[in-house]
Amino acid sequence: MSRNQDSKGKGKTSGRGNANTKSKSFARGNAPFKKKSTPTKSVENKGPKKTGNSDEIRLNKYIANSGICSRREADENIAIGLVTVNGKIVTEMGYKVKRTDEVKFDGQRLIPEAKVYVLLNKPKGFATTTAEGKGRTVMDLVANATNANIKPIGRLGRNSVGLLLFTNDDTVVQKFTNSKNGVARLFQIELDKNLKYEDLKKIQEGFKIDGKLVAVEEISYIQDESKNQIGIKIKNTGNTILRTIFDHLNYDIVRIDCVAIGHLTKKDIPRGHWKHLTEQELNTLKMI
Repeated sequence: MSRNQDSKGKGKTSGRGNANTKSKSFARGNAPFKKKSTPTKSVENKGPKKTGNSDEIRLNKYIANSGICSRREADENIAIGLVTVNGKIVTEMGYKVKRTDEVKFDGQRLIPEAKVYVLLNKPKGFATTTAEGKGRTVMDLVANATNANIKPIGRLGRNSVGLLLFTNDDTVVQKFTNSKNGVARLFQIELDKNLKYEDLKKIQEGFKIDGKLVAVEEISYIQDESKNQIGIKIKNTGNTILRTIFDHLNYDIVRIDCVAIGHLTKKDIPRGHWKHLTEQELNTLKMI
C-alpha cells in the first residue's frame, strides 16, 4: 500500500494508527460523528475585531498563509482595496477573520491551508451534504481524515454507494464541474429488469427529453452478468441524469455504485473507508 499525503504534505497512512505503524488497512477514522462547527456571523467592514477568539487570525497572516504574498505585501493590497471578506471590501490594518470566512484577493478565493484530497468508498445510508440536521452524512465518515475544510465533489444519493472525492482545492472542483472537459465517473447500475438492446443503443447515441439532449460518455452490458447489470460513464457531478434516463425508458434503478472517478478506483478501499490520494494519483488527476 502506498503512503498517503496529509494536509501538510507529509506521507501518512490514513485511518486508525499513525505514520509509524505498519498496518495496511484503510480506515474511516475513530469518530463516527462529525464535530459540530460554530456558526459564523457575516463580517462587516467596521474595523478590527476586538474579541480574543483563538479561531481568528489577522487578515494579512491569512493571506500570507495562502501563499499569495508576504504579510507586508498583504497589508499593501488590503490598503488599496484588493481584499474582500464575505463579499465586502476590507481596508483596515489588523482586521481579524475566521478560517471559515470567505476571503478573496483580487476576486480569487484564498485558502490558508494545505490542499487535501480524500477519496471515500461511500456506503449506503449516508447523505452527500455538508449541512447539519440531515442525519448521517458523508462528512461523518471523513471527520478524522483532516482538519482542513474539505467538501465532496458532486453527489451520490443516500442509498447510492461508491467513490466520492473530497477536497478544498477549488481548481480541482472546477475541473469536475466543467461540463465539456469534466472528469468522467464510471457507474455500475442494477436495473429492475433486463435492458433492451434498442434502449442501450438509444442511450449510447443520445436522445432528447423535453427538448434537451441527454447523452453519456459510454454505456455497455457488464461482461458475464445478466442484462440488467449496466456499466455507464458520465461527466456530470451528480447522478440525477441516471435516474432521468432510465425513468424515461421505464426502468427502475435498484442500485447505483460509482466504481471509478477518472483513473481512481476502489482498490484497497473497503466500503465506508477513505484514503488520501498519493502524489502520483493527484498528478494524474490534474492532467486529465
